[in-house]
Amino acid sequence: MVTDLIQIRLLGDKKRDENFRFRRYMKSHDHSDRILRRVAQQIEDQIDCTECANCCRVATATVTTRDAERLARYLRIPVARFLAEYTVEDAEEGRILRRSPETGCVFLDGAACTVYDARPDACQRFPHLVRGSGSIASRMWQLVDRASYCPIVYNSLETFKEKLGFRY
Repeated sequence: MVTDLIQIRLLGDKKRDENFRFRRYMKSHDHSDRILRRVAQQIEDQIDCTECANCCRVATATVTTRDAERLARYLRIPVARFLAEYTVEDAEEGRILRRSPETGCVFLDGAACTVYDARPDACQRFPHLVRGSGSIASRMWQLVDRASYCPIVYNSLETFKEKLGFRY
């Protein structure tokens, strides 16, 4: 199990083409999503996301209307103020949490999420392996990028390849 973030970055980038090929392989071969979800759950159980928090430093988090309402209530501020102070509109992703290049998500403090109990749905379901809509194969386009910053995704993809008999 690889958990060192520098190694994850290097290996994820090195295996990017291989992971895109694996994505195509998954779409063209039958496999049990239930088995892959079980594998991903076992890997998730071994890695404490609250100690890593790399996704909060690297990725964006979309904010739905329900997320904004929940977070505003949690922060005890009006929704309009929450939206103005803590979110931005992104041309590709829609409304996302504010972030800075240096520290990542506006709610990240070290490796701790200061709104963990009310965090957006996208954050709750991250890395979208065990929990997510559609099959794992349908979400593979996201996972190729995530394999270079998330230990759960990197290790899950490597195990999926082994379980499905993928040869690069």
